[in-house]
Amino acid sequence: MPILEGRGLSVAFGGLSALRGVDVALEEHEVVGLLGPNGSGKSTLFDVLGGLRRPTSGEVWFRGERITGGPPWVAGRLGIGRTFQIPRPFAGLTALDSVLVGVTFRHRQRYGRAADRRAEAERLLALVGLGDKAGARAAALSLGEMKRLELAMALSSRPALLLLDELASGLSPKGREEVLLFYARLRERGTTIFAVEHSFGLLARVANRMLVLDQGQIVADGPPAAVLASPRVAAAYMGEEE
Repeated sequence: MPILEGRGLSVAFGGLSALRGVDVALEEHEVVGLLGPNGSGKSTLFDVLGGLRRPTSGEVWFRGERITGGPPWVAGRLGIGRTFQIPRPFAGLTALDSVLVGVTFRHRQRYGRAADRRAEAERLLALVGLGDKAGARAAALSLGEMKRLELAMALSSRPALLLLDELASGLSPKGREEVLLFYARLRERGTTIFAVEHSFGLLARVANRMLVLDQGQIVADGPPAAVLASPRVAAAYMGEEE
């Protein structure tokens, strides 16, 4: 049984179809990349899978439980973590307190003492390379640091599945290499990952399967090399490769 499955997902905004009958399934421990040109429906698909948007039609299932339409905290409680293309940290909180929110919400019983919750939040900040930024306000962080903070926040619930939306977007070459390290660490932990990135080359280094979305439909699904060789993918996407 797939850990996550979307069946016949469609989303319409007035007369515009953002998704058109999308079927997607992720197996436990897979790292799956999602590619597509701007406006192809990638973020909309993530919003539907993570409970932020109810589809016009279709269903979402997580570990055999129907979760169509959210609310988002249900997906989080069940084990789905999410980052966003544009980071959404708690701007008024410190990096440490931002992560503590997730640790407390999801694992109050596991970490009964405040000191234990704080230690877990500090561990997650260190994992994403922000150990020295614990006391910094989230709003004062750089773009790359905000993306790492949001990853730590997503990890605070110990998710079985992560929906990662363009972790590497807007980062320097060094920042992109750091993102690759994060993907590798998460894969070693056995976390299932569904990741959107603009760069085919970056995802091809970590994913064992690729999906390509174009005009709201899946136009390719397979190993990275096979997807890269698809003429339809070249026509729909590769012209935008960075």
